[in-house]
Amino acid sequence: MEHNTPLISTIVAGLVLAFAFGVAAQRLKISPLVGYLLAGVVIGPFTPGYVADQSLANELAEIGVILLMFGVGLHFSLKDLLEVRAIAIPGAVVQIGAATVLGAGLGHALGWPFGAGLVFGLALSVASTVVLLRALQERRLVDSERGRIAVGWLIVEDIAMVLTLVLLPAVAGLLKGEATTANWETVLWPVAMTLGKVFAFMVFMLVVGRRIIPWMLHYVAHTGSRELFRLAVLAISLGVAFGAAVLFDVSLALGAFFAGMILSESELSHRAANETLPLRDAFAVLFFVSVGMLVDPGIVVREPLPLLVTVLIIVFGKSIAAFFIVRLFGHPNMTALTISASLAQIGEFSFILAGLGVSLGLMPERGRDLVLAGAIISIMLNPMMFVLLDRVSAKIAAAAEVAKQAAKEAAAAAMPAQPRGHIVLVGHGRVGSNVSTALRRAGADMVVIENDDERVARLQREGFTAINGNAAAQEILDEAEVAQAHGLLVAIPNAFEGGQIVAKARAVNPGLLIIARAHSAEEVTHLRSNGANLVIMGEDEIARAMIARLGVDAVSGDAAASPIISATAPASAGAVA
Repeated sequence: MEHNTPLISTIVAGLVLAFAFGVAAQRLKISPLVGYLLAGVVIGPFTPGYVADQSLANELAEIGVILLMFGVGLHFSLKDLLEVRAIAIPGAVVQIGAATVLGAGLGHALGWPFGAGLVFGLALSVASTVVLLRALQERRLVDSERGRIAVGWLIVEDIAMVLTLVLLPAVAGLLKGEATTANWETVLWPVAMTLGKVFAFMVFMLVVGRRIIPWMLHYVAHTGSRELFRLAVLAISLGVAFGAAVLFDVSLALGAFFAGMILSESELSHRAANETLPLRDAFAVLFFVSVGMLVDPGIVVREPLPLLVTVLIIVFGKSIAAFFIVRLFGHPNMTALTISASLAQIGEFSFILAGLGVSLGLMPERGRDLVLAGAIISIMLNPMMFVLLDRVSAKIAAAAEVAKQAAKEAAAAAMPAQPRGHIVLVGHGRVGSNVSTALRRAGADMVVIENDDERVARLQREGFTAINGNAAAQEILDEAEVAQAHGLLVAIPNAFEGGQIVAKARAVNPGLLIIARAHSAEEVTHLRSNGANLVIMGEDEIARAMIARLGVDAVSGDAAASPIISATAPASAGAVA
């Protein structure tokens, strides 16, 4: 029996070597992505030994891209996408233009014709979906404002590259300076058709997909079969992506993103995301292996200076352009730096565009080699960009904290605190947001303590007094003026942390009314022992509500007045009574 099948050997070699090199990279305290890329170089055609099937590796990598974009869509909504359109559309267009000009300039310096430089510059302008999203997910930024802008930017780049791939064959002769029959009709018609197909796909997903996809998943969920549910999620993500590519000529990534975004409106979206996670990570690894397989290490020796300039354009040229664009739209430095770091690499669309340019005779193979080598080096450097970003973020946060403390001390010295009698709400998640809405409706004086940057920024924009930090820290409680508060509502789910908050608040204000939440009898005891006046356990409240719906007295257990109990009680019950 033949065991050395190309598909199995490619998967096994890719995953085993990626694991080995990934562990080695982790031990050296560098990103495992570098190990995955080097694993691809080892099994690629430019190094001795076993050579994996490149075409199969690319197709397996596409599955990783589909599942990754589907997962991102599950955390998005149409509203989120529309909220960032004002910066994502012009920002992506200007950034693509800036990178294209820089790439075309390098092409001109290398003696290439205008068409070759244009294709080369376009290939350097578009970021890798997988690299960008993995970086955001590792830092839990996908759901933040910065993450939404980055993903919106990525979607615009995706659509722009789809249009480029459609338009390039139509104008290839014109760009090469050959006699051509290209005219406005032959140029604009493919663009109009592509935009029409993208629009038709979006309308189809919003009108038809919004009804069918959630209904299908809910139907499968009600069967109680976890296996069928997982299969349904994979069928939806892969099926919609493939259907979008075949029927509407939309990229697989864009199709998967819209499938996830439609499903995000369902309460099953979090479960769907968890079901795809293992496969998504495995195929994402194969994506990086497939990138490594494309690279000829010899180009570092043959073309050192052009390669260096190519990498500088990708890592710094694009990033600087993106930074100033984001700042121009009034966003803070951290948002601009995050977008810049996210875009400081290139990936899958760059490979496709470079390959098309070579096949059309627009760009020399030398240009394609520079694009591929620039891609792997930029992907290797991208984790370092985010490490630098983290350090800058920490310094900015520290400086802001010092300034904030100085301002607080100055204000305290100028005007002593007056009794407020306000309410302090700790946590603004599912429970806290409902509490704050009710308190605002009642006109209560309220201070919210929340440790999520984006939630605090949103609350402050909406006019709430919100403090960013951990309420277990004494300085945060002091800033919220707990000593002058009338009540403290602890709405966070962590009872241990909640107990610390309750104890510190009680020490500061012995007469404070403290209400906390819990999930078990042990947590109730813990919170009460630390000084809470009232502890509400969600499970108890749900049980009381269900009993009340049946008309049963929760205290006495009397069911005589309940028509539901009377109608459903066994006939023998009366006889026994």
